[in-house]
Amino acid sequence: MTRTTTTPAAAGSTESTGAHHMRITESAISLNVPDVQASASWVQQHLGFTEVMAADGFCSLTHPQAGLNLIYLRTGLPTFKPASAAGRADGLLVVFTVEDIDADYARLQQEEVEIVTPIETEPWGERYFQMADPNGVIYQLVQWVSPPDPQHAG
Repeated sequence: MTRTTTTPAAAGSTESTGAHHMRITESAISLNVPDVQASASWVQQHLGFTEVMAADGFCSLTHPQAGLNLIYLRTGLPTFKPASAAGRADGLLVVFTVEDIDADYARLQQEEVEIVTPIETEPWGERYFQMADPNGVIYQLVQWVSPPDPQHAG
């Protein structure tokens, strides 16, 4: 996984290219799930999200540090467009970087969350684990730690 950072000046800068850059004011990820309430309740209980708005087959949630809203839509909604993307959310990870991965891992295990990938640390310094909500959506918590020193590797 590659980490990139952009400084605020660079993000809105048009000096070098003269091109116009859109100004994004909010971000959201929308996931199609069979049971909207199950996923919405799960992220509220285990990840600290709060409901912003809801209707039949729809729920939008926010978190003060997430930087985006999570939106759940019930699969099969006739109003969903494009229809070609109306199927179940699959093949993606919802990833959040956290400050104390080991404490979060211990807490979520205690809460009996379904851990689908136990905690591990990649050689490049990504410490993570993955869990599934009741609809099978996979959430990954990550903490960036120092990569291991190759001279001290076993």
